[in-house]
Parts: sequence; structure tokens; C-alpha cells
Amino acid sequence: MPRQVFFFEHPDRFVAGTVGQPGQRTFFLQATASGRTTSVALEKTQVAALAERVDELLDEVVRRSGGSAPVPAVAPAELADTAPLDVPVEEEFRVGTMALAWDGAHERMVIEAQALVEIAGEDEDDLEAAEEEMLQDDENGPPLLRVLLTGAQARSFAKRALDVVSAGRPPCPLCSLPLDPEGHVCPRQNGYRRSA
Repeated sequence: MPRQVFFFEHPDRFVAGTVGQPGQRTFFLQATASGRTTSVALEKTQVAALAERVDELLDEVVRRSGGSAPVPAVAPAELADTAPLDVPVEEEFRVGTMALAWDGAHERMVIEAQALVEIAGEDEDDLEAAEEEMLQDDENGPPLLRVLLTGAQARSFAKRALDVVSAGRPPCPLCSLPLDPEGHVCPRQNGYRRSA
């Protein structure tokens, strides 16, 4: 079966969002253009890493261009998107590998999210080689979401993504692990209550 590529050259919207309550949220990337919406699921850590890398890459583009690249230093307020994900949220695939690049010729950020690939095998080196070969197969590889964003859109995406990640359960002041509404067993207390 040929590779399925969900390509958004000029998205109306590209956001990170969640479905569910804090502690039980499922994270998604969602791209929308011309009435077509694609949603892919991923882990909270992947969302955070992607947002941080987007900001780092944009900062590098600005630095290398001497400030002449069309990339704002911060997310423009007029592009702020606080709306929930478009419904229904239908997962196309679960993200395994992500990549980003700056297309200098078109002055756009390229974000790719590729489906998680599971390969059966015995030898770790053979598994890595087989996985790499499959990921590089442009014709028959796993499904792929590819989105092109302006510098301003990319900054706005990164800001919202980091806001979504931090909107979960508050961290424990001692161990920084998330606090559950039902209670929290803190590994830093070693079974003892902190005295006041």
C-alpha cells in the first residue's frame, strides 16, 4: 500500500491540544485547511520537545539571518489560538518520529510527524536497520503528517503547545511529579510527613 501523506502547505490552523481530564489527557497535533482536518496522537513529552525545538530553530534562523528573517521574537497576539480542538477528533495515527526544518527558499518551517513503527525481530542492530529503512521509504513508509508554517505561525504553535503541556496537574513542590486529585505519594518524603 502506498504511503499516506497528510500534507498541509497553507494550514488555516495547526495546534497542539488535548482530550480528557488532567492526568488522563490524550495529546494531539491537529492541522486544518479548506475544511479538511487531520489529528494525530502523541505523548505529552513529544509535544513539549517539539514546541521547544520549534522555538530553538526559529531563534537560530533569526540569529543566522542577522534579524532579517520574517520570524517574530515572540508569538504575535493576533495569532493566539485558544480554541479547543476541532471535533470530532479522529486519530489518524500515533506519532513515533518527528522532524523539523527551516525552508529558507520559501521562508517556512517544515514540521513532520511520522507514525509509530513496530518491527518484530531478535537482534537490536537488525531492528534499528529495518526501522531506519522503513522510515526512509518515501513510497511505502508509515503515514506522515507534513505541515508548512510561517515564522509567526510556528511561534504561535510553540506558545500554545507549551501552554497546553503546562495546563495539566500542578507539580508537587518537593518532587515536581504531578499531584493527583486523589492524593500523592511523594518519593522525596520517604514515607514521612514533613514537619512544619
